[in-house]
Parts: sequence; C-alpha cells; structure tokens
Amino acid sequence: MEIQKLLIKFKFPILIVSILSILIIVFINLAPRFLDVVKYFWPLLLSTALFLVAVVVFGWISPPVNEVYSEKTGEGILDFVAGQTDEDLQTHLHELHEGDEGKEEGGESSRVE
Repeated sequence: MEIQKLLIKFKFPILIVSILSILIIVFINLAPRFLDVVKYFWPLLLSTALFLVAVVVFGWISPPVNEVYSEKTGEGILDFVAGQTDEDLQTHLHELHEGDEGKEEGGESSRVE
C-alpha cells in the first residue's frame, strides 16, 4: 500500500517524465541520421573547411601590418584613402580656420539674407 500512495503522490511528475521520454524517443527515430546530413551538406562543409585553411595559411604567410610599416594599425590605409598626409590636413584646416576668422571680421556684408 505504501508504494501506491507514493505513486499517487508523484503521479504528475511521473506522467510528465514519461511523456517527455516518449517524445524524445519519437524525435530521435524521426530525425535524419547524422551521415545523411553530412552527405547532403558535404559541399558546404568542404568549402568552409577550405576557406578556413586559406585564412590560416594567409595569416601564417603574411606579416602583421605594423611590422611592415612600423606604425599603428590602420594609419597607413587611412592616409592612402584620404590621399593626404597629416601635415597637409593640418595646413588645410588652419587655412580654413583663418578664412572663417576673416569673414567674421568683415561684418555683415559677407552674409546673404
């Protein structure tokens, strides 16, 4: 009688665990086999593996950027993209700043309303 009382006391947890176990077994039997998935996706897996190998090889062959240019990372490419060196930019900004001061000193004549 004691076993029946324990079974009645834990009937909901036992029922939930039983249903989950049956669902897991059904999903495992319905799911495709691992080798079937590998057979279907082998071109994708192979191309990804070759790409990762190429990344590792290029990383191993190519020296880091700051060893080549002996500067901080990205400074060389920024100067190349901008097409100007830092000194050119500073002089250009200084000229612009001087031009703005001249307009302010000129009064209201330079402003169009």
